[in-house]
Amino acid sequence: MRILQLHCDSIEYTPTKKEIKSAEEIDNPQTQRLEEVVVAFVAIEDSDDSSVAQNAISQIKNSMGKIGCSKLLLYPYAHLSSNLAKPSIAISLLLEMEKIASSDLEVSHSPFGWTKSYKVQVKGHPLAESSKVVTKDSTSASGADSEDDEITSEALKGESKIRSYWKILSPDGTLTNIGDFDFTKHKKLEILAKYESAKQRRVDEPPPHVALMKKMAIADYEPASDSGNMRFFPNGRLIKSLIERYVTDRVKEYGGYEVETPIMYDSEHPSMVSYFNRFPARQYNIDSEGKKLFLRFAACFGQFLMANQFQMSYKNLPYKLYELTRYSFRREQSGELVGLRRLRAFTMPDCHAFCKDLDQAVDEIKVRFDLSQSVLRELGIEESDYDMAIRFTEDFYNENKSAIEELVKKHGKPVLVEMWKEKFFYFVLKWEFNFIDNLGKASALSTDQIDVENGNRYGIEFIGEDGTSHHPIILHNSPSGAIERIIYALLEKAATDAKEGRKPQLPLWLSPTQVRVIPLKEDFFEFCEKLASKISDQDVRVDIDDRNESIGKRIREAEKEWIRYILVIGEKEVNSEHLSIRDRETGKVRDISFDEFLAEIKNQTSGKPFTGLNLPKHLSKRPQLMV
Repeated sequence: MRILQLHCDSIEYTPTKKEIKSAEEIDNPQTQRLEEVVVAFVAIEDSDDSSVAQNAISQIKNSMGKIGCSKLLLYPYAHLSSNLAKPSIAISLLLEMEKIASSDLEVSHSPFGWTKSYKVQVKGHPLAESSKVVTKDSTSASGADSEDDEITSEALKGESKIRSYWKILSPDGTLTNIGDFDFTKHKKLEILAKYESAKQRRVDEPPPHVALMKKMAIADYEPASDSGNMRFFPNGRLIKSLIERYVTDRVKEYGGYEVETPIMYDSEHPSMVSYFNRFPARQYNIDSEGKKLFLRFAACFGQFLMANQFQMSYKNLPYKLYELTRYSFRREQSGELVGLRRLRAFTMPDCHAFCKDLDQAVDEIKVRFDLSQSVLRELGIEESDYDMAIRFTEDFYNENKSAIEELVKKHGKPVLVEMWKEKFFYFVLKWEFNFIDNLGKASALSTDQIDVENGNRYGIEFIGEDGTSHHPIILHNSPSGAIERIIYALLEKAATDAKEGRKPQLPLWLSPTQVRVIPLKEDFFEFCEKLASKISDQDVRVDIDDRNESIGKRIREAEKEWIRYILVIGEKEVNSEHLSIRDRETGKVRDISFDEFLAEIKNQTSGKPFTGLNLPKHLSKRPQLMV
């Protein structure tokens, strides 16, 4: 069955003539007009049966619930397929669909087997238009690919069946149905709304960062590994390690205590079985000496099992455990894997806070929200670069409306809301910051959750003020999201800059080479060596292009490597008390003192971790990477 679904301001249709002998009988065909209606153009195909009809209506109802519409028009539309069912079967299934839908919708159908003229006015919101292919084997809209021998959690299987509503929550507290919101000034939010509601993660073409990660010798696919596993070259490892260190430092400053836990666990451990079926992820499975193991898809298991052994009082809470997982593993579907955006092996900063009650958890999540905004900003990702989605149960919203509105005010612009009619996962609230790339795909960066189940599931206890044992509420925060995804976002931003006429670059503290020294000729090599050492002693990454190439070529190549500062050394520079700095950001050459130059660099790198060059200092000593 093929369905084109439109949320309409109105539709008018007029039956004009019978197209087939078995067309429905109509006395005195009249023009019909319906307003505020979802129109489902339906082509019933040869292999469709009652189960397909039920599945189709279930999907239509689900999507209608998200946009808050309760009026449905089923519109037979043979043009969607070349493999149509017999008319007798098609009309039977159409009427069955109408009957099923009528239990909680105002539903009608246009005449079957008639040629009709129609005029339709479709709404302009992100969920107004969608298409579905429903078959006997499908449980959701088309587009998902399958993996052989995949074991999937009950949470993942049920994710598409959750009854939820999509809305927009503004900083002033206004909650608007998504169909009524004006996205004119919020185009990225509109893209996010379309992406999240469709739940289609497949990528049809590589986003720009893929070419950049190869060109800049940061990362590449590893053909000898499983899909979604990357190799990081020296430049990439340097960038990645600096981000890892920065995020870890910030979490420890916040109060997180760093731990380390195993990467694989027993699939039959009671707490694992229960948690696995509450977490929407695909996993890697391993058989070892008769034991069934799986590779972790988060740091939760290890930290929860560790916390189970703690003797805690309410005075210890909130207590925060932190791990930078290298790696976490998820068997993402192959069509979703592309570059650094979505991987099967990834590095995730994961901080859990154990709270004495929901009130403390709500207070703590605000602190972590501020932390996450700050971390992204210092990594080079501004608030304007991402949009926020927040998901919660209806009950939690009604009981904690002011706290949710406070988070939205901190974000400073409207957010996408998915409101669940009832709790399905282990958490009652989850927020995330989503980066929108150059292909209109959304990827979650920072995130946090309020978990109300796993304290009990893992037997984690603390002694409350009343002297009795209690299970904590647990917060699950990654202040940055996966480290690889941060690099993806930075490269996508750089691609946007290049497209819009600005020079692409990384934040200076993440640049593999921050300063390049280029001697005009061999006579100045000794001076360049001393100058480079003097700069390097101040914790600045500096290299020397000592190759026998023209000065123009060496400058151009430094530009292509996004090196911010280039120092060309000739007779004038050797005899000057100032440095002649070619600044890639401004495109200008200026003379400044050594101390002024260092102060300028330090101003941009202050508070960030440092490591030295991860390649030979002299370019003549470096191997060439074949890309």
